[in-house]
Amino acid sequence: MIRPICAADAAALAGLHALAFPPPEAWGADAMRLMLEMPGSFGLWQPDAGLVLARVAADEAEILTIGVVPAARRRGLGAALLLAAVAGAAAGGAATMFLEVAADNQAALGLYAAVGFMPVGRRRDYYGTGRDAEVLRRSITPGISFS
Repeated sequence: MIRPICAADAAALAGLHALAFPPPEAWGADAMRLMLEMPGSFGLWQPDAGLVLARVAADEAEILTIGVVPAARRRGLGAALLLAAVAGAAAGGAATMFLEVAADNQAALGLYAAVGFMPVGRRRDYYGTGRDAEVLRRSITPGISFS
């Protein structure tokens, strides 16, 4: 069951993020707490399986991170987390949502395309060592519910 995240969950979120992302990409508890304390930020997770952190500023939202542990992949959780974040952003008044993804991450690119994200730009060497990021965008209708 997907449920909201709070700053008190930071240590558990860091452990989950470390399972979903290889070092040095994993975020620690302090980074999680800082992200959750930013104005407009929110998060959702299924403990022990996956998480998404996002934020809304004015009429735009962005996915800060989304990850699913290897044992829970290919079961629809990534899409469910992503759509829940879109719904949260819509409830917060966002009309568009953005995210960055490694240009060579075909699984993630497929997931994002399946839920309506389209490429709008590229950040060269965003991840270092020559790894670019694709910038993706999705339109959303503020105030709608996906439930």
